[in-house]
Amino acid sequence: MSYAHLGAPTVFNGTDDGIGGDSTTENLNQWFQSGDQAYILISSCLVLLMVPGIAFLYSGLARRKSALSMLWVVMMSFSVIVFQWYFWGYSLAFGQTSGNPFIGDLKHFGLMKVWATPSVGSPLIPALLYSFYQMMFCAVTAALTIGAVAERGRVIPAMVFTFFWATLVYCPLAYWVWNSNGWCFKHGVFDYAGGVPVEIGSGVSALAYSWVLGRRNEKMMMNFRPHNISLITLGTILLWFGWLGFNGGSSFGANLRAVMACWNSCLTAMFAAMTWCLLDFRLAKKWSMVGWCSGTISGLVAATPASGFIDPWASIALGVVAGVACNFGTKIKFLIRIDDSLDVFAEHGIGGIVGLIFNGFFATGRVIGLDGVNTGITGGFLDGNYAALGWQIAAIVSACSYAFVMSAIIAKIIDVIPGLKLRASEEAELLGMDDDQHGEFSYDYVEVRRDFLAWSPHRGEPAGDSEVIEPQHGIQEHASMVRPHSSSDVGPAEEKKSSVSSLHDDKKTAGEKQA
Repeated sequence: MSYAHLGAPTVFNGTDDGIGGDSTTENLNQWFQSGDQAYILISSCLVLLMVPGIAFLYSGLARRKSALSMLWVVMMSFSVIVFQWYFWGYSLAFGQTSGNPFIGDLKHFGLMKVWATPSVGSPLIPALLYSFYQMMFCAVTAALTIGAVAERGRVIPAMVFTFFWATLVYCPLAYWVWNSNGWCFKHGVFDYAGGVPVEIGSGVSALAYSWVLGRRNEKMMMNFRPHNISLITLGTILLWFGWLGFNGGSSFGANLRAVMACWNSCLTAMFAAMTWCLLDFRLAKKWSMVGWCSGTISGLVAATPASGFIDPWASIALGVVAGVACNFGTKIKFLIRIDDSLDVFAEHGIGGIVGLIFNGFFATGRVIGLDGVNTGITGGFLDGNYAALGWQIAAIVSACSYAFVMSAIIAKIIDVIPGLKLRASEEAELLGMDDDQHGEFSYDYVEVRRDFLAWSPHRGEPAGDSEVIEPQHGIQEHASMVRPHSSSDVGPAEEKKSSVSSLHDDKKTAGEKQA
């Protein structure tokens, strides 16, 4: 996404440079190719699919009693980000009049003057479309980060955190690498689709939030396992589908670089998935579906910063390295005793770091120039740019440090505000976030329990072949509904009388048989 602004297909004439022209007197679409605009608009929709993909993934990874809570926080974080990005997020990340290397200004507050001028990221698309596409990136990053609340975090404080985190963490990180005034951009840091703001931003921020939130109840963590692997698989497939818009669309045009990015994404994902499964098999001697999903995601994460810079053969190596690094990275949380329950740091933080380092070695101008705009750019080690790796590492260290410290500070401040304590009570944690925070459930077994109690005989009274099972316990109203002519309709006095009479008849029959 580091474009040398060589001009749009039809050179923008500078008319009304503030908004790109007067739409009442001229066709503002003339500066851009309709195919490029259509492709990025569709890619934006694909990236949007990643948000419910993350929701399903996190819901499946959590326990049953917190499954709905994970769906809610992810989807509500999207609502928060849409407002934040419109309000001032886009301006802070991509405003170009601030002049500082850290963060933008409020020139585009409320999307003011965001119309048909060539965008910050590429002259191929207008600023209005670019802002919409980048909003989806911020939404995905927030959704990934908010997984840190799993099974113990209150949801409203998490939404407050999301707004200020996007403002003070995501926007500066995006400004560093994608804004022409950002210090990483000026030093030629290679970050195609978000290794710094998206992957490091989400992984390290989730680690910081988990640290502030504290560990889950130790007894609850014993024998922990995901409650629904089908949901995990569904979420992974949606993520992969959306990721092709995430990485493919970051070429900002329907061009060969987009095709290369999609190829590299799939290659990296598959080799990371196979590597992860093999590493898990060596321990359990079983082929894990969760392992396949985790490996696929770690590969897609590593491809995010690299897929538009490296050759396909390098993507295969990247997949293997990412699979190994992220798999062993899941052990880090035990070493530092931070309960990153959904392994956001291991898969996204470490995966993003691996992809950025690969760019320093294997980025090549052959791939970069496939978009038809960035021709003649020098890559990394392969192209003789030996300083590239140093700047890649500098960006990694700076992003990790800034994201962790700032996220922890934001979380700590919110935690001390009355009514916004981040963590739920111990009783709520044992009860489950679904019941405590929402009063709704992904799996509502109340009706199942009612049916079971109404239809089953009392323990110790098995039914014979010719006997009719009568409700013996459970909710009387429900039993009457499912069996209108059962003894549940009899009043308490008659029911007692009938029971005594039946017992007397049984004793009498037994006495006659003995005689």
